[in-house]
Formats: sequence, structure tokens, C-alpha cells
Amino acid sequence: MQITRAVLDEIVARLLAQGLAAAAGAGAKSTAGIKAETVEHTDPHLVPIGISNRHIHLSRSDMDALFGPGSQLTRKAALKQPGQYAAEELVTLRGPKGEISKVRVLGPLRKETQIEVSIADGFVLGIKPPMRMSGKLESTPGVELVGPHGTVKKEGGVIVALRHIHMLPAEAAKLGLKNGDEVDVVVEGVRGGVMHHVTIRAAEASSTEMHIDVEEANAFRLKNNTLVRIVKV
Repeated sequence: MQITRAVLDEIVARLLAQGLAAAAGAGAKSTAGIKAETVEHTDPHLVPIGISNRHIHLSRSDMDALFGPGSQLTRKAALKQPGQYAAEELVTLRGPKGEISKVRVLGPLRKETQIEVSIADGFVLGIKPPMRMSGKLESTPGVELVGPHGTVKKEGGVIVALRHIHMLPAEAAKLGLKNGDEVDVVVEGVRGGVMHHVTIRAAEASSTEMHIDVEEANAFRLKNNTLVRIVKV
């Protein structure tokens, strides 16, 4: 059944008034204080937040240029998505207006270098990165990358990552969703609201998690692992 915007707004209003926890059968206790693992099997519409700060994914050639030929990333901490991790290595982003230091490299290495920043970071650097899904790097601005071994001037590759939800295809199917679908996400709390145009990224190597950037997290007063609710549109 197609849900109209009017019906969706009514649903959102009720959820915000009653609280997501009540909708999940958790009584008056707010989901903002519940760890994801305690409810993830009871309500598939609830997903935990993962906040992404500025970071960079490097290609093999750029890794060599910045950290030395044959250099390898040093694993610092595992990320929730299988096989991905934060590395010890840091780089500096240098734009036409300013620079940002200590930008974390994420592993593993990729075929193409991708730099993910916030809109405010773009102001600091003096560039206007578009909002894109990961991997969509056509017609994007570039910056100079500075590492301990050398520098690389990139002609493109800088984006502001669009918010999205990682999940297994089977989990998406339970919600009547598939890879590439868009949903709305309801956020509870004092600064609660609705995030529209959230893309479902359903793949086998996935762990359920909604990715947003720091600016979005601050706007909704969200922290890592806070639970939010998927509303199909």
C-alpha cells in the first residue's frame, strides 16, 4: 500500500509524541538509552546510528606516495561493517583556502581514493564537495593530500557522504525493502525529527547500521548506537 505524505506525517507525529520505545513495546523507557543489541531482534524497524567523522580511503598508488612504496595500513580499531577498520595512519587535506590535519585513513585500500568530509570542512578547505553516495566520484573537487613520505594532488574524489543504512538483503526483504530503496527515518528526543531520502544499502557483507556525518548527528543530538526508526515511504 502506498503511504501518502499526509499519512506519514501523522505516523511521525504519533511516534514523536509517544516515543520510539513505546512503539517497540519497551514502555516509557527511551530508546536513546538502550543498546542496540537488546532490541535488534525484537523490532527490525529500529536501527543503530553510526557517526562518521571526516576520513579518507586510499588507493594503492596514493598509499605508496604518501607513506612510502609497499607501505601497509596499521589496524587501529575494527569498524562495524565487516572487514573495515580505522587505521593508525593520518593525512592532511590541503585546499585552496585552508587545510585540515590528522584525517584518519580507513582500511582496506580501495581501487580509487575517496575523501569524505562535512559541508563545514568544505568551507575550511575552500571547495564545494557535492553530496554523493560512496563511489560516485564523477565531477567532484580535489585536494592535495599530505603524508609523512610525500604529497599527492587529487583532481577529484572529495564528497559529502549521503546518509544511508547498511543491512543484509534478507533483513531488507523483511521490511519490504531492497538495495537502493529510500526510506524516512524518525528520530526521538528533544531535537528529534525526520530524516528523508535515506538510502538502503543491502549487501551480504553488512552489519545493520545507519551512517550519518557529524553535522547530522549534532543537528539531531544523536550518538553512536542510538536507535532510530525506519518508516517506509
